Amino acid sequence: MQRLFSTFADGWPGAGLLLLRLLTGAALIDFGISGIREGTTPLTVALQAIGIAAAILLLLGVFTPLAGVLAAAAKVWIAISRFSSHSGDPWVTLAQAILAAALAMIGPGAWSIDARRFGRKHIDISAG
Repeated sequence: MQRLFSTFADGWPGAGLLLLRLLTGAALIDFGISGIREGTTPLTVALQAIGIAAAILLLLGVFTPLAGVLAAAAKVWIAISRFSSHSGDPWVTLAQAILAAALAMIGPGAWSIDARRFGRKHIDISAG
């Protein structure tokens, strides 16, 4: 499982990844709820629901690579459908997809559940 995560950065980089996860998750949830309220098509509503579920996982730092890929794929699909149907701004949705994809590639950081579950462990072998 360690191969799925590029890093569990600690310190300032870890704080930056935490802030990136919080920003991305909050944006995905906010725009997802407003997209569901608009309720344009059942497919768009389903994709927004997938984005919200992935955002919750990103906020917690659980299965971050999978959640990032799911959110990015859903948001790219929504952006393409908005662009092709001329119904809304696809650029904000595309920016959310890029943020989610970046988290999938970089990893969750040390302040995440993924780091606690799959991070490197310190084994202390006492002489005895």
